[in-house]
Amino acid sequence: MSVERIEFPVVAEVVGGHVGRLDDFKGGVESIIRLRPEYPLETLQGIEEFSHLQVTWYFSAGNPADVALHARSPRDNPDWPATGTFVHHNHRRPARLATSFPRLLRVDSRDLHVVDLDADDGTPVIDFVACFQEMLPRGPVTQPSWPSEMLKDYWRDARER
Repeated sequence: MSVERIEFPVVAEVVGGHVGRLDDFKGGVESIIRLRPEYPLETLQGIEEFSHLQVTWYFSAGNPADVALHARSPRDNPDWPATGTFVHHNHRRPARLATSFPRLLRVDSRDLHVVDLDADDGTPVIDFVACFQEMLPRGPVTQPSWPSEMLKDYWRDARER
């Protein structure tokens, strides 16, 4: 059986933090992941014991027509090689989903206060979960040099802009 489409509930939304699509300076910004009222507070029980969350969110800004199913240079920089759609970490992928690993600062009722979440204010959150170190990549992570060049300022403190 082949599945063509999947629907997901929106479990929370991002409040505060970034506004507008910025390529860099995502660091040091605090925001809130606000759990929707239809989910009981009990669903958050114990989450405050963890340092980080794994957050799956939807690129709601922009247009579905932005999806690009061809190889292209990241950030349109010809110094970096053209790579396929599923190499890029942006809104141009078909499902328009992203995953972030913000640090959890505190929990206040339905509000999970985080830092270093690279989603904009108002972004729908599809899912979040406490980050288990054992569920992170095992072994060395390898990549070509261009992502490090491209993202050298990505987590730079936003106040330095």
